[in-house]
Amino acid sequence: MKLPSETLRRGLCVSVALLGLSVAPAVAQEVSPSHLSAARTAVDALDTTEQFDAILLNAATQIKAELIVNNPNLQSEISNMVDDEALKLAPRRGDLESEIARIYAKLFTEQELREIGQFYQTEAGKKLLSQGPTASREMMSAADVWASGIVRDLRSASINGAAKLAPPATASTTQ
Repeated sequence: MKLPSETLRRGLCVSVALLGLSVAPAVAQEVSPSHLSAARTAVDALDTTEQFDAILLNAATQIKAELIVNNPNLQSEISNMVDDEALKLAPRRGDLESEIARIYAKLFTEQELREIGQFYQTEAGKKLLSQGPTASREMMSAADVWASGIVRDLRSASINGAAKLAPPATASTTQ
């Protein structure tokens, strides 16, 4: 099967996103509103940014722990303060969505993005997203079993072939 696993696909999306974010200022490129809209639709359909949902929550949890260690008597106040600050930053999540949509818009045509978005909004597309990781795990397991059998059989055939090419030396009797 030539479809990449969901994990691989998402990993590639993250890599592309990070690469795009690092070079975005250097290669600023205008994207039409309709192209960007198609990119947003595709990104939403692919759930590519879902993996970033926990960043702010994890950061808040870590910062609370760091601050509470130094002031354990202020645990409740620190927790509330960090939560308030995190809520103020939550709207910036849209900035990431916009950047990722721009990255997709640079990599795919508007028509391709529309087709991607349409496919992944179908039942088949949704099923591919949800079942892709399972299919990938099972595919890798089957490939491991297959590879072990191939190696075993190749080793056996090669040992037998080598034995025919160079039979073991027999002791010669010389007088």
